[in-house]
Amino acid sequence: MKIIVTSIFVQDQDKALEFYSETLGFVKKHDVPVGEFRWITLVSPEDQDGTELLLEPNNHPATKEYQKKIFAEGIPATMFGVADVRKEYERLLKHGVKFTMEPTEIGEVTLAIFDDTCGNLIQIMQK
Repeated sequence: MKIIVTSIFVQDQDKALEFYSETLGFVKKHDVPVGEFRWITLVSPEDQDGTELLLEPNNHPATKEYQKKIFAEGIPATMFGVADVRKEYERLLKHGVKFTMEPTEIGEVTLAIFDDTCGNLIQIMQK
């Protein structure tokens, strides 16, 4: 068994698609109409056959509440691995990304957390 798709709740699928593809650099894999929403997935440019990230609409009241509460508590919705957190931090700052935690060494890893503009905090990590 392996993980093939993982979801992140977003307030606006179009805005999320733009941020995750243009700012973060993920590649759109699927964009299929499903009723009033779309099945939009992205993949890492380095592993286009790897795990897909689904931009899931947060239209259900439970998802809105969940998203709002973990954001307010400073809890990242997901984590992405990067080769160099400090380099990625500088690159994203140039794109106007707002960080809630600058690169910080915690044991054997370096972490940083940013706001994805779609209702989530995202953690990047370097091992």
